Formats: sequence, C-alpha cells, structure tokens
Amino acid sequence: MAATSDLWRFNPADGGASAGGTRRSDFDITNTVRVSSPQAVLHAAGQLLDSTWPDVAAAPLRQAFQDCEEMFAGRAPGYHGVDTVYHDRQHTLDVTLTMARLVAGYERQVEPLWRLGAERAVAGVIMALFHDVGYLRRAHETSQNGAEFTRTHISRGIEFLNDYLPRIGLASWAPVAAQILHFTGYERPFTDIVVEDARDLRLGHLLGTADMITQMADRCYLEKCRDRLYPEFVLAGVALPVGDKQVPTARYASGLDLLRQTPKFVADTRNGRLDGDFNKAYRYLEVLFDGTNPYMTAIDLNMQFLDQVLRSESWRMLRRNPPLYAADPNVMSTVRVKMLGYIKKAWMRD
Repeated sequence: MAATSDLWRFNPADGGASAGGTRRSDFDITNTVRVSSPQAVLHAAGQLLDSTWPDVAAAPLRQAFQDCEEMFAGRAPGYHGVDTVYHDRQHTLDVTLTMARLVAGYERQVEPLWRLGAERAVAGVIMALFHDVGYLRRAHETSQNGAEFTRTHISRGIEFLNDYLPRIGLASWAPVAAQILHFTGYERPFTDIVVEDARDLRLGHLLGTADMITQMADRCYLEKCRDRLYPEFVLAGVALPVGDKQVPTARYASGLDLLRQTPKFVADTRNGRLDGDFNKAYRYLEVLFDGTNPYMTAIDLNMQFLDQVLRSESWRMLRRNPPLYAADPNVMSTVRVKMLGYIKKAWMRD
C-alpha cells in the first residue's frame, strides 16, 4: 500500500490543515478544506477513507474527481459546463467531503455486520460527487440553463451513473445508485426506494444527509438562497406559475420571499428527513469531532441569524457575496437576464 501522501497528492496552495481566522466562504464547515478545489477535497476525502479502510482502492475515486472536474469545467465531450448558480462546483465538492466524513464516522461506530466496507464507501462518495450531474446540459439539448432540469436532475444523474460506474470498475453499484440517488431529491417517494442490502439503504441515508446538512450549514446559505437558489427556481418553473392558469399565486415571489419560507423548510427538513427518514444519520459525524457536530451547530446559527433578519427586516445584514464556481465566470449576469425574462413572462400570462 502506498503512503497516504502518495495516494492523495495535494498542492498546499489549494488549502490545507488550517485556513486560520474567520472562516472563508469557499472553505468547509471546519475552515480546514477549500471546497472549491477538487484537489483539496480529494486529498481530505482520501485521507478519511485511507484511515478507515487501509486497503481502500484509490484509483476509482481519483478518476472520478478528474472526470467530474472536466465535466463541470465544460471540457468533457458531449456536455456543457456547470451553469447553475446555486448548485455549482463548490456545492458538489462540499457535499462530497461531508459524505466522506459520514461514511468514515459511520464505519467507526457500527457493529461489524452493518459496516459498509471499502468499496461501498468509495461508491457512495462517488455518488455524492455526481449527485447533481443531472443539472449539466448535454451538447445536443436546447435548454438554456441547467436549472431547467431541477425536477428531473436526479433521474438524469442516475442515467449518467448507469453508464459511468462500469467504466471505472464499479458496475455492480450502478443499480444501487439508481435507487439511493433519489434520497438527494424529490422525484420519488422514499417508500418506493428498494435495495437488496440494508447497508445500501443506510448508504442512501448518509448521502441524503450529506446533501442537506452541507447546504444548510454553508456560511453563505442565506445569501445563496436569496441570490442564487431563487433564480434557479424561477428558471425551473418552480417559483412562478408560467403557463399554469390553475395556479393563482407565485410559490416564491422573490428571493426575499424564499428567505421568509426558509425557516419552515429547514424545520421540515430536519424533522421529516434528517431526524425521520434518515434516522439522525448526521450523528455519525460526532465521532470525528470529539462528540460535537459542527454542521448542526452551523445550521442552528444560520436560522438564529435569519430570525433576526426577518424580525427586523434589515436585509442589509445579509451582505456576503461568496465566489461562484461555474464554467463561465459571467454566468450570474446571464442567469439574471434569463430570470427577468421568465418573470416578465409569468406576470404577463393570460
């Protein structure tokens, strides 16, 4: 077995053991990993896997990170690069890091019969890496932005993984991915998800948990909801009732309206998904953080701050402008133009 430093090669310029000082907007919850950098996240995830499963195979994970970066950057044949402004590259990498932490924490606490094993853990981390690949537009498609696939991006991601996993030596995990990727979305009721091995069901709970807690614990979650998630919802046809005369009002009238509904969303997600469907899988992180959970703490702090903003209606308190990691550096302005056009169409409908 090669040394960890050889398996998970890392450039210190991409972020390292400590960012120091105030948490940066493109660093993870612990302020130690630059989650805008594929290399930094591969290094951190690889160390976790290697320390938990000394015989873990590094090649599939390293190949997956390389391929994901090519796709998101728009360099992979047949695909446009990522152009969704909320579900950008940083979101994907941040979720992937959380998933690596969850599988490692889970493995260190459960009885031998319920352990995931190295290959299942690697497959789970790769599923996290590609959990939003369905937002990427294919070259032959006429869609103008990946957000248009909001309602179907899980199914599109499953289609991709069904073809991709065999190419990196993980063919047996494609049927599992076809089921448990749905734990990150809303396309299929969880009661319809069926797997043969109960450990795969648990892997799905870890995957769904990683996706949700990473978003809600983001340092700039509130600003991203207002400024980036809302435009995605508009382009997806989720926010406004374009072409549907049966819908009398907008679901989200503005980014601020989305924020007003965020406390209920977070409470429902925690009670229904995190604590309910996923059986508090986030607690498997505690073994890695001396019995604490920085993700859940950050979520609580975000909600406390949002409560202050909503009560005072002092929107200027939300002043962070985090970097955006998409294939086109000008994508935000492009999305705003498309959003305004969509809003005009919505309010002018017959």
